[in-house]
Amino acid sequence: MTGEVNILSEWIPEQMAPGTIFVLENAGKVGGEDDPFWAVLSCPSCGTLGLITRRQVAGLIPVICGSGTCSAQFFLRESEIVPRMPF
Repeated sequence: MTGEVNILSEWIPEQMAPGTIFVLENAGKVGGEDDPFWAVLSCPSCGTLGLITRRQVAGLIPVICGSGTCSAQFFLRESEIVPRMPF
């Protein structure tokens, strides 16, 4: 699942292909105080849209797809999508 992150500058849901990220206008104002929501990401495996936090955008914690049929787990490393390795 290694790939590149595509960044959208405007919220156009139809252009949210797998691996696309859109930074929220109110980034940091919604969600938990210590790790607020920062962006919307389209899962690079299945394309399901989901909110991701500031720590996930920074690559500190993994992103886990929220789809009921996809089990993708990966890190964002700068502009790369890196699969999470099993323990």
